[in-house]
Amino acid sequence: MKQTALTEVHRRLGAKMVEFAGYEISIQYTSIRAEHMRVRTSVGVFDVSHMGEFYVTGPDREAFVDLVTVNDVKALNEGQVQYSCACMNHAGIVDDLLVYRFPDKIMLVVNGANVTKDWNWFVEHKKGNLELTDHTEEITLLAVQGREAAKTIQKLTKTDLSKIKYYWFQNGEVAGVSSIISRTGYTGEDGFELYFANKDATKLWDALFEAGREFEIEPIGLGARDSLRLEMKMCLYGNDIDETTHPLEAGLGWITKLNKGEFIGRERLLEFKAAGMKRKLVGMEIQGNAFPRHGYDILSQDGSKIGQVTSGTVSPALEKGIALGYLPVELIEIGTEVQIDCRGKTFPAVVVKTPFYQRPY
Repeated sequence: MKQTALTEVHRRLGAKMVEFAGYEISIQYTSIRAEHMRVRTSVGVFDVSHMGEFYVTGPDREAFVDLVTVNDVKALNEGQVQYSCACMNHAGIVDDLLVYRFPDKIMLVVNGANVTKDWNWFVEHKKGNLELTDHTEEITLLAVQGREAAKTIQKLTKTDLSKIKYYWFQNGEVAGVSSIISRTGYTGEDGFELYFANKDATKLWDALFEAGREFEIEPIGLGARDSLRLEMKMCLYGNDIDETTHPLEAGLGWITKLNKGEFIGRERLLEFKAAGMKRKLVGMEIQGNAFPRHGYDILSQDGSKIGQVTSGTVSPALEKGIALGYLPVELIEIGTEVQIDCRGKTFPAVVVKTPFYQRPY
């Protein structure tokens, strides 16, 4: 297994380590619930260095990224970040990703489990005068998330974090370390991502924990990252979206710019839109003492199977079972009652408005 520059730090902290995306990754340190609530109430730090970073340079970089992603890259200003997807010709999702626009390059940040697949996909569809380079194994990526994230990082940087708007970034220094400082997040809380060289990983990690001590900052594993993003109905590739789903049915129509011109998958997406959706990804709350999990069957009121849970958990913030799943469009209205089969026992559930969690600040 590959290791991040901080793997030994996680081990010393007693983290439970698992294999994920070819890396040895920290899944939890204390408990998923405790770590989840730390992010919801103050601040936590995720080591997500397994994520992939590709640079696209050259005069045709914008046209190329516009071709292989569904959002409108031309609309991006320098210093701005865009959430997007790459689709196949049949509109199935290759991956969801972030697009960063620099003056001299575009950076694509892709899911760790898909780095090799995505790289091959982009290389296969490379078009024009440009260069693609993979910097995944050179970069440490920390996500500092929670209402006290800005106060924590501001102690360590001269960059005015209040000037970095949601889905924007700046180059700067944090604890004397040259970093890309971006403000996106995958938890529903305020927060920042720091991209920097592996050699500075321990230095910056230690500085963050010293700066955040007054806020009881803690390291957070991927287990809590999953429950946090689910409370926000943020899609997880491999669960809620994959090559068998397309952005319109996944609720990602807002990032899918069908009028921007040619891109891979556009023709099929136009056909789906014209024909009307047959199913959509919805959120459900489960009644009773049930723990919904990926793969559990969703049943109609008469007991017939109508779908499967794509993501599910007992929400630490809401203290109830929540789940995502694709339902036929005639059953997606808020308040529609369904059932979820949890290991042979059925529990009533209801389609609810998402995100499940609303932050109080």
